[in-house]
Amino acid sequence: MIVDASASTRRHQALSDAKGLLAQLFDDAYRRRARLALLTASGAVPKWQVQGLKASSGLRHWLDGLGAGGGTPLLAALGEAGHWLASRRKRFAAEQQRLLVVTDGRLKEWSTLAALECPGLVIDIERGPIRLGRSRVLAEQLQAEYRHIDELLPG
Repeated sequence: MIVDASASTRRHQALSDAKGLLAQLFDDAYRRRARLALLTASGAVPKWQVQGLKASSGLRHWLDGLGAGGGTPLLAALGEAGHWLASRRKRFAAEQQRLLVVTDGRLKEWSTLAALECPGLVIDIERGPIRLGRSRVLAEQLQAEYRHIDELLPG
């Protein structure tokens, strides 16, 4: 899972709403005893929070403290996640993998990305009157499913 917590995600409560959705996902993963890898994309470089551990209540503490700021090292995070997934696939061939990317897509230009080696979902948290729609392009390039957060939240 990659969570974009760059400064742009503060706009229009995007990160706040994403945190609510992530809390639901963490609870579901805990109930299913799923293993998670969590990478935060903010500041200058992505940062691993969890790598391959079973979901736990400790994720709630991390989520409560998650704030937005800095740049968007999302492309670097995708690269790191790709390497981690490939390594994990070699060690645990029977394990089902899925990559979840939570982002507003507010990236500067990027070159075409390689398709994911596993099923993926890009959750677009971009809000506001002017939407660039880059998360949809990102999902298409990764050959991942695309959903806007408004489709996933109750209300």
